[in-house]
Amino acid sequence: MEIYEVSMSFVERIYKLTRSFPEEERYCLVSQMRRAAVSVPSNIAEGNGRGHSKEYLHFLYNARGSLMELRTQIDISKRLGYLKEADYSSLIESYETLRKMLMNLISSIRRKSISKSS
Repeated sequence: MEIYEVSMSFVERIYKLTRSFPEEERYCLVSQMRRAAVSVPSNIAEGNGRGHSKEYLHFLYNARGSLMELRTQIDISKRLGYLKEADYSSLIESYETLRKMLMNLISSIRRKSISKSS
């Protein structure tokens, strides 16, 4: 699935960028950002493996929540001066791409689920 690959690439970028954060953030912001990033493809994969659209949607909503949490952490990182403008802009662009893909997948599964129950 393309969304899985895109989300995995996003995780890699978060890991690489947070390596340059101050040591004092290792167990705070860095840890939170990495966990939220890892949660996105993990929830996509787990939901896909469940086999039922209702469960899949549940995990996709969890992925969306983690992605939104990560967006907040990216903004905090920028405000604290841990991200350069170019890195921030690139991350936000990637975030938006992934968010749109996730919302499209959610909408698609919801439509299929509704048509099956009709």
